[in-house]
Amino acid sequence: MDARFTEEQQEIRRTLRELATKRCTPDDVKAATRTPAGHDPALWGTLSGELGLPGLALSEEYGGIGATVTELALAVEELGRTLAPTPLLATSGLAAPLIRALGTDGQRAALLPRIADGTLTAALAVPGTGLATALGLVADNAGDWAGGGRAGGVQARRAENGWRLYGQAEQVLDGHSAGLLLVAAHTGGFARSRTLLFLVRDDAAGLVRTRQTSLDETRPQARVELRDVAAELLGDEERDVPAALAATGDTAATLLAAEAVGAADRALERTVEYVKEREQFGRPIGSFQAVKHRLADVYVQVQAARSAAYYAAWAAGDGARERVGGLALAQAVEALRTAAAEAVQLHGGIGFTWEHDAHLYLKRATGDELLFGPVHLLRARAAQAADLFAAEVAV
Repeated sequence: MDARFTEEQQEIRRTLRELATKRCTPDDVKAATRTPAGHDPALWGTLSGELGLPGLALSEEYGGIGATVTELALAVEELGRTLAPTPLLATSGLAAPLIRALGTDGQRAALLPRIADGTLTAALAVPGTGLATALGLVADNAGDWAGGGRAGGVQARRAENGWRLYGQAEQVLDGHSAGLLLVAAHTGGFARSRTLLFLVRDDAAGLVRTRQTSLDETRPQARVELRDVAAELLGDEERDVPAALAATGDTAATLLAAEAVGAADRALERTVEYVKEREQFGRPIGSFQAVKHRLADVYVQVQAARSAAYYAAWAAGDGARERVGGLALAQAVEALRTAAAEAVQLHGGIGFTWEHDAHLYLKRATGDELLFGPVHLLRARAAQAADLFAAEVAV
């Protein structure tokens, strides 16, 4: 493994660092979250139209740039520093890999080029609150999270002209604004119970989407209701949907880890800047040994999380057999949570007000853990996948 970044990779970081610094100030981020889309369409137009970010990890065959997960992770890390709200994770981190893995040739040709140029955004709709389970991050994605033939979830039935879906999905990332929904639905009844993925257009009759109030306003979510909605099967019925979801989950976890590392690094930077300015007893509080030790501990934790995220990105981009995205995500979220908590505390009285920007980072850490964790289950799942506790220890 060569740990050095190429000049092209460094250029991705420099370009996005400059753009995010100019266009994603704390006031810009807060204003973007209050728009109907939950993000700044002009910024998305720049990221997609000028920089080609949605198609960064897509092959040139589908209008992408043909880079790897590593390049996409570096880009996401820079956006994570400012907590920039964009549909990049939902579209390029979750939906696009599933379309590429499961879709027919016609579906890939029709959808992926539009995703690559940013004209089409997409979201993965999973019933209930089972996104982390569906992606295989905290438990085996056996498919019962999609309804399991019982009441609730999303049910699919055959119709004369295709498929019809009925049910509800909560916590759909960017589900209120996405032009395309990938809906996980249960089908087959008890005789051949299984979960499949379906394509639902944003203008489908019977589709009701409601933006939800979420803890992390920079990560907009929606409730999606499907009332006898026409849908198109993604791929065919013989595709291994759980395996594709697990592979996508590992990639998404890698991107989330990189994003959390960027956010933690920026939270630490802002705290260091502040403790150099704030004075007590006639001297900056950053000169006190106790403060130095606390920030040094955060620095070590952030750098360790960065190493884990970079390794996970390399493993995903190099086609390595091991899947370490969930483990990297656990370490990164923990680092962000610690960095954000120290930022709140060391900013003093102002840090405890909701208006201060430090709370945005604390909410991001908590929101990510609620959606994709918790941390202890991410680690337990990684240990299970590695058969860490399979062998009995002789006494």
